[in-house]
Amino acid sequence: MNVHKVSRTIGERELSIEIGKLAKQAHGSALVRYGETVVLVTACADKEPREGLDFFPLTVDYRENFYAAGKIPGGFFKREGKPSEREVLNSRLIDRPIRPLFPEGYQNETQVIALVLSADPDIDPSMHAIIGASAALYTSTIPFAHPIAAVRVGLIDGRYYLNPTYTELKNSRLNLAVAGMEDGIAMVECGANEVSEEIMVEALNFAHQAIRQIIELQKQLYDKIRPEKLAVEAPKIDAAVSKKIEKEIRASLEDALDTHKYSKLESYALVDAAKEKAVELFPEAAEDEEKLVMIKRVFGALKERIFRDQILYKRERPDKRDFKTIRPIWIETSVLPRTHGSAVFTRGETQALVTATLGTADDVQRMDRLEGESYKRFIMHYNFPPFSVGEVSPLRGPGRREIGHGALAERALLPMIPSEEAWPYTIRVVSDILESNGSSSMATVCGGTLALMDAGVPIKAPVAGVAMGLVKEGDTYAVLTDIAGAEDHYGDMDFKVAGTRDGITALQMDIKIPGVTAHIMSEALAQAKEGRLFILDKMLEAIAEVRTEISPYAPRIYSMKIPTDKIRDVIGPGGKMIRSIIEQTGVKIDVSDDGRVNIASSDGPSANKAIEIISNLTATPEIGKTYRGKVVRIADFGAFVELFPGTDGLLHISEIDENRIRNVRDVLQEGDQVMVKVVGLEGNKIKLSRKAVLREQRQKQEQKQ
Repeated sequence: MNVHKVSRTIGERELSIEIGKLAKQAHGSALVRYGETVVLVTACADKEPREGLDFFPLTVDYRENFYAAGKIPGGFFKREGKPSEREVLNSRLIDRPIRPLFPEGYQNETQVIALVLSADPDIDPSMHAIIGASAALYTSTIPFAHPIAAVRVGLIDGRYYLNPTYTELKNSRLNLAVAGMEDGIAMVECGANEVSEEIMVEALNFAHQAIRQIIELQKQLYDKIRPEKLAVEAPKIDAAVSKKIEKEIRASLEDALDTHKYSKLESYALVDAAKEKAVELFPEAAEDEEKLVMIKRVFGALKERIFRDQILYKRERPDKRDFKTIRPIWIETSVLPRTHGSAVFTRGETQALVTATLGTADDVQRMDRLEGESYKRFIMHYNFPPFSVGEVSPLRGPGRREIGHGALAERALLPMIPSEEAWPYTIRVVSDILESNGSSSMATVCGGTLALMDAGVPIKAPVAGVAMGLVKEGDTYAVLTDIAGAEDHYGDMDFKVAGTRDGITALQMDIKIPGVTAHIMSEALAQAKEGRLFILDKMLEAIAEVRTEISPYAPRIYSMKIPTDKIRDVIGPGGKMIRSIIEQTGVKIDVSDDGRVNIASSDGPSANKAIEIISNLTATPEIGKTYRGKVVRIADFGAFVELFPGTDGLLHISEIDENRIRNVRDVLQEGDQVMVKVVGLEGNKIKLSRKAVLREQRQKQEQKQ
């Protein structure tokens, strides 16, 4: 058994990569250890390419086994089921940086599977799964020749942390995941609390230094094995066919791609017509499938070259905007009468209808994860129905793309959501994309801000998002603001930036080419800030500030604080007391361990009644304060007066009246309501005086006379 292992300290722990010991029948496998977290990643590929495909058939699956954390899954079946949202997001996180690195023409079905086998509850396995995927592919016969690595970066008290723990990330202004090659960054995923563009570039450079070290480990493994890579032939191009299509079709194709003159769907129709015309130039293609595929490939290459030439050499975009101009924006808020908050955000031919719904503590989302159970009170969902791009498709559950875009928008808005103490609501935002032509995720961020403001959620600051693009050949490049669909498809970088006026809250970047320098990233971030501020101004024209009143259809939540030692009095034995309050008032009550009580009600009087009951249950008598109490028991030496439910004080016979009395019952009877003053507290004993109250009343009368 040929086992090879390399290791190096990365951050504060040792990272090791081992091959040749586990999963030996896979074409490639790597066991990555970081601390006590262990991830096994395998790679397999079919021997022959799949014919007739116009895409690379790569599948990436990431799975977290609950046994890795010493846990048994919840639910009836007690086994892992369909992938969780986090597993889907981590599958995308692995897929995005490796997919562009396979050679053109490689069409073999390829699958990468990452299994978390052991989970340190304070270490995120996702970065190590990316490292394992690269190592498994790089040391296999699969044609993957450019290794990548990934790290996470935190920022705490001005210091950058490499692969911070979950605990450290709670105090971090930055949660930055970076994947890259030796000569540049390939993918970025980031949530942040209003960090500046300069800090973001510094953090990316800090990450890339560690990435180079991890790639060196993979190269050491490769040198020990020297796998014979599968040969891949680049797609064949007939020069005569290419020349003829260029001559006959270019003019009409350039016209079809003019989205200043045509709408997206009109442009698509004209492009399809030009493609049909290209095929008609070669009648023999009707009987020659291979030639038909080549003609379509040549046509696609010409389409891409026209786009890139216009950008780089004519300095002109398909819709004739300059590189910094944002498409026309129109906004409408309060568009749906029964929702708690709603907005339509339209930018060019991308349109998002976004709603905000306010709920109670009962509506929080419970998350069962390897590191333990957690709860989400801010939930962001993104839907992409097929009609948004004029297509027909069955409506299923959310796909990977929808989950990914929703998570990006959630990261962008989350830092601006008020704390539970300040705003005790559960909040759900849903974005339905009604039209799409580029950057629907950033339209979701903008629409989400507007819907939250319309719902009366006191967000800390408005958030806007913009998608940036890059076209680069050699030293010539162009950074594009607010990219449309074609600019995303044919460009070299998709760079989404969201934030407030004061800084970035989320960032997602996918780079298709090596050599994107720190200077280019700095320029793109600066240009993105300019675009973001422009969009924020447009949003504030539509709704200048958060609504002061929430929807009449939203629950009202009233908060109060009680002593922690009084929680048991509110709940009662077996929950008897709290159920009684709910039955009397019809409200929802949530009691936290810190003594915070949230009362949710559809009307004020019911909430006020519940507040009064809870206040009486938890009230604490104060010396010198007068209370109206009820006589509950009489003894020879005095009467016991109930000040609050369950709280009695002794009214001694000598304190019942200003004049001496022989028998308590001469003055008081059980059930009488009486005004008393607290004159002493000794442990749990409360001393009361009616005489003091009568004296004060008499003195006030004498002063009036």
